[in-house]
Amino acid sequence: MAETVKIMSPIDGSLYAERPVADGAEIETAVIKARHAKKAWGELTVAERAKFLSHFVDALVGKNDEIVPELAWQIGRPVRFGGEKRGIEERSRHMIAIAEESLKPVEKTDKAGFRRKITREALGTVLVIAPWNYPFLTAINSIVPGLMAGNAVILKHASQTLLVGERFAEAMRAAGLPDGLFQNLVMSHGDTERLISSGDIDHVNFTGSVDGGRRIERAAAGTFATLGLELGGKDPAYVRPDANVAYAAENLVDGAFYNSGQSCCGVERIYVHDDVYDSFVSQFVEQARGWKLGNPLEQETIVGPMARAQFADLVRAQTEEALRKGAKAQLRWNDPRDKENSTYLAPEVLTEVTHQMSVMREESFGPVVGIMRVCDDDEAVTLMNDSPYGLTASLWTEDLDMAAKLGARIETGTVYANRCDYLDPGLVWTGVKETGKGGALSEIGYQNLTQPKSYHLRQL
Repeated sequence: MAETVKIMSPIDGSLYAERPVADGAEIETAVIKARHAKKAWGELTVAERAKFLSHFVDALVGKNDEIVPELAWQIGRPVRFGGEKRGIEERSRHMIAIAEESLKPVEKTDKAGFRRKITREALGTVLVIAPWNYPFLTAINSIVPGLMAGNAVILKHASQTLLVGERFAEAMRAAGLPDGLFQNLVMSHGDTERLISSGDIDHVNFTGSVDGGRRIERAAAGTFATLGLELGGKDPAYVRPDANVAYAAENLVDGAFYNSGQSCCGVERIYVHDDVYDSFVSQFVEQARGWKLGNPLEQETIVGPMARAQFADLVRAQTEEALRKGAKAQLRWNDPRDKENSTYLAPEVLTEVTHQMSVMREESFGPVVGIMRVCDDDEAVTLMNDSPYGLTASLWTEDLDMAAKLGARIETGTVYANRCDYLDPGLVWTGVKETGKGGALSEIGYQNLTQPKSYHLRQL
């Protein structure tokens, strides 16, 4: 009997969808088709590719009314948030718009008698391994620029969000992309690693766990494939004494609890200057009380279930450990659905926390946040850097010069001031330490999806 992958819905534990896993022959065929399609695609101009990809975006967002409830059934995100349409359009259309400028040759005219330039050439076949938490947005970061740069793309989506890969494939067909240029494959972890180690993949973009990133690196060893890895995160925020406390509290609640805390750049720990600590905690908790747990298919629900029960149980364990060590729980919903082995986990705010608690140093990826009092900027920066991860960090202050100064000291990929939990496609999306390597979006994203080539032509 053929191996299959099942989606068990976090809403009620039912089997939502089941798909067969691609066998070795199907994977080999996909690689051959990608290589063939890439040759013809590379002969098109950037402007011609842009027309195809713009039609793809139109087709994908045109299916949003169908996609929204699918996301609720697959990962538990409430339908009230409308899916990922806005981000899909913003990121895709930006990368399409900047492709011509980002990929154009760089002419060197400072040496008489020579024609000298640097061009950007497609790498070949790009393998995108996408996660479930933002299943369209994380994938679009590499799919659209990868294709715009002239590559072929194979997508391996997370088992929890298999239908997302099918939606991508449908939109690509509707846009008329050449057969084989984009392919969606359902693969096991073992077959994915074998594909990477085969040498048939030129670039891998992976978003997922640190352990998963290490497995990708081991699989790619010796192939010389380039890698883009976005891995774990424990993103901090610091509220300075000159911050607009009400504004900071409202936005940080959203940053901590949106998508049930299952956000790559979600806020997982907050440091607050002693001068405004009491006021901030009071307003944060008041705002958090509005984030009630419910059925994601109901329009009034703000917080849905987590994608899987084991993810919720990890957060429960971190919270219980913190409480044993002296932390104070500020919400305490006592929701009967919030119990061991359940996907339903109510948000929680913890105070009196320390860095001896795992909830302040280890990734949670759920609706819990710790708030810690600090005496000054130096202590805040030291604690923000006390983590193996570094994706984003947010500073809440009226002094943007100070934000930039402190940001230079924070070990992170992105520094925000007075906002959080947002990805700007005009800036590179990257991380430091165990958060990963490489960078997506912006013109740097195109550099990472292409190979530079030099022309040094002497006139006789």
